[in-house]
Amino acid sequence: MTVYRPSYTKHRMSTSEKLILAAATGLGLGKIPLAPGTFGTLAAIPLIWLMDGMSQGKTGFFLVSLILLAVYVADKAEGIIGKKDPGSIVIDEIAGFCVTMTLVPINWASILLGFFAFRIFDILKPAPVKYFENKFSGGAGIVLDDIMAGVLAALVLKFLYICGLF
Repeated sequence: MTVYRPSYTKHRMSTSEKLILAAATGLGLGKIPLAPGTFGTLAAIPLIWLMDGMSQGKTGFFLVSLILLAVYVADKAEGIIGKKDPGSIVIDEIAGFCVTMTLVPINWASILLGFFAFRIFDILKPAPVKYFENKFSGGAGIVLDDIMAGVLAALVLKFLYICGLF
């Protein structure tokens, strides 16, 4: 359960709270005032390149761990910040974009196409994405809609790859 604080800028933060906020905001990319989710998505690119060197089993373990970490961090950060699903939390976009890139070879073309596909699903929130956003609260509510957006974007990306478009 998330416990909200009045404002994360009005109390002295502990080291653990600072680390939570650093992770939640994609090392500060989520604090960019214009399109923080879009900039936060970019923070996933080093993780995507890291995933490219892993076996399927290790990639699966990495993704499950990242999603669980994202739910935990997002829940804690929401409480520290004191707002429901604040835009500065972008660890959900990081996890969602990593999910997007799981079904195709990693190269700059696939990353660029995956980025746009993920952002479109994340912004438009078609039915399955919207369902997860509305059904859950706290960290799960913040993260799971982005995971679903990542799944849909991964399917689109796989279709484009099968069609030979990259």
